Amino acid sequence: MDGYRFSTDLSVRFSETDAQGIANNAVYLNWFEVARVAYLGRFPGGYRGLIESGVEATTIETYVRYRAPCRFDDRLRIHARVSDLRGARFRFEYVVERVSEPAATVADGWTTHASVDARTLRPTRTPGWLVEAIRAAEDPV
Repeated sequence: MDGYRFSTDLSVRFSETDAQGIANNAVYLNWFEVARVAYLGRFPGGYRGLIESGVEATTIETYVRYRAPCRFDDRLRIHARVSDLRGARFRFEYVVERVSEPAATVADGWTTHASVDARTLRPTRTPGWLVEAIRAAEDPV
C-alpha cells in the first residue's frame, strides 16, 4: 500500500460479526488499536515503554469510513502510519484491506491521540525517543 510502511494481519472472528454475518462497525476501532499497538511495538520499549515512562496515549478523535463488508474468517491486512506528530498530539491513519478473495479495501480512517501524564491526565509532550523513532520509521533517508 503506497505511503504505508507498516501493516499487520488478522482474521475476522465469529464474535465480531452481527446477525447478518458481517463484521460489526464497532470492531473496526478495535482493529485500528491492534495495528496501532503493533506499530508502536516495533520500537525499543514499544507501547509498554510509553506507559512505563509515565505517559498514556488517550484517544481524542476517531473516524472510520466503511467501504465494503467483511465476514467471519476473512483475512485482513491493516496498514498504519503516523501522519501528524507534534507536541502532545499524534494522528494514526489506517487502511483495512481484505486479502482473502474477493480482495478489496474494506475501510479507512484515523485516530487522534494526546499524550498525557498518567497521574494527572494533563497533556504532556510525546517522549522524544518515540518521536525520533516514528520520524525515522515514516521518513527513512
